[in-house]
Amino acid sequence: MTSGSDTGFAADDSLRRIAEALERLSPAATPAPDLTAAEAFVWHVAPDHLQPVAQVNRVSLDLLVGIGRSRDTLLTNTLQFAKGLPANNALLWGARGMGKSSLVKAVHARALELEPASALKLVEIQREDLPSIGRLMAHMRASPARFILFCDDLSFSHDDQHYKSLKAVLDGGVEGRPDNVVLYATSNRRHLMPRDMIENERSSAISPSEAVEEKVSLSDRFGLWLGFHPCDQDEYLAMIEGYCAAYGLHIAPDRLRAEAIEWQATRGSRSGRVAWQFFTDLAGREGVRL
Repeated sequence: MTSGSDTGFAADDSLRRIAEALERLSPAATPAPDLTAAEAFVWHVAPDHLQPVAQVNRVSLDLLVGIGRSRDTLLTNTLQFAKGLPANNALLWGARGMGKSSLVKAVHARALELEPASALKLVEIQREDLPSIGRLMAHMRASPARFILFCDDLSFSHDDQHYKSLKAVLDGGVEGRPDNVVLYATSNRRHLMPRDMIENERSSAISPSEAVEEKVSLSDRFGLWLGFHPCDQDEYLAMIEGYCAAYGLHIAPDRLRAEAIEWQATRGSRSGRVAWQFFTDLAGREGVRL
C-alpha cells in the first residue's frame, strides 16, 4: 500500500523532472556580456558566452616582414572601420605560416593605439561555432563598441553546411550586418574549399556551374582579398634579423645566416613561422628572454 507521503514525493519528483526538461528545451536568456572586461574575446557556445582574453598572443606589426602590401591594406581598412567609416570584410588567404593570423591580431593592436576612442574589440569565433553567429551578432549589435569578428583557418568540405551561416553574415540577411562589425577570416584556400572538390562537383553535376557556385562565390563576398605567398631566402633572413634587433640579440651576421639557412633546410620550408621558430631556439641558446 502506498502512503500519502510517498505519493507526494513521487509527484514532486515528477514535477522537478518536467521543469528540468522544459528548461533544457528553453534555456534562460544569455545575460549581456561585459564588453569592457578586455579588448579581445573568444566566443563559446553551450552555453553562449564571450570569454575575455587577458593577454592576446601576438607580435608587433613592425616585426611582420615581407607582407608590406597586405599589412598596409588591412591596416588602412581597419582604421577606416575604427573611425566609423565604410570598411570591407577581408579574406587573408595563401601559404601556411606567412603571418595571416598574426597580421589580424597585430593590426588590431595598432588600430587601438592610433584610434583609442574607438574601443575596438577583437572577437574570435571557431569555424564549428558558425551556426551560432546570429546570436553573437545580436550581442554586438546592441553594443556601442566596434568589433573585428575573426575566424581563423576557415575552410569547408563538400558536405559542410556551416558556410551557409557565414554567407548570411556576409550577405547581411534581413537585418543586415551590424555597422559596428567587420569580418576578417584566414584560409589556406582562396575559394575556401579544395580545388579537387570544386573540379569533382563540376564534372559530376547535371548543372556544373550551379553545383559549386554557392560555395565558391562565398569568397567573392569578402571585399578585400589579401594573398600570402611563400617567402624567399632574403625575406626569411630579414625576418630573423628583425627579431634579433627587436629583442636585443646580438650575433655575428655570418653565424646567424649559416644557422638560419641550416634550420630552414632541416624543416624543408621557409616561412614567417619557421623564422620565428628558429629565432626562439636561438634566443634560448643565447640566454635571451622573450
